[in-house]
Amino acid sequence: MAGAAGAPRPRVLRAWDPPPQPWAAGHRGVDLAARPGAAVRAAAAGRVVFAGTVAGRGVVSVEIAGSGDPPLRTTYEPVRAAVAKGDRVAAGQVVGSVAAGPFHCPAGCLHWGLRRADRYLDPLSLLPPAMLRGGPSRLLPVFGIPEPEGSGG
Repeated sequence: MAGAAGAPRPRVLRAWDPPPQPWAAGHRGVDLAARPGAAVRAAAAGRVVFAGTVAGRGVVSVEIAGSGDPPLRTTYEPVRAAVAKGDRVAAGQVVGSVAAGPFHCPAGCLHWGLRRADRYLDPLSLLPPAMLRGGPSRLLPVFGIPEPEGSGG
């Protein structure tokens, strides 16, 4: 998960696709392109509420500070945790590294989830719109095209 200055923004390999019913098939998070050993960073400040193994895969879950009642929780897997339950983390802080596969993504990935109680949400909703668009637009000079008449230029 990117977030530190200079870190590349991860590519979304599989988007959030909530199931039509809570018990039905769906994708309850997003898969971000990531290789084993890549740093996993907290999307927001909070407290680690779980760092351990679920079904043979390392998982870190962070309860986001000031996110309401019940609070939002982010999850990251498969992760080799660098934090423990009860630790406070800052936004962008490394919480672990992507663990070795096998992965359900061909080249490796990090599954990032978001929940409020039993309801799954799109974790990309935590990101600022500019990050989702790839940054702010910039106007560049155009050379070789005459300025319109009356532009005062």
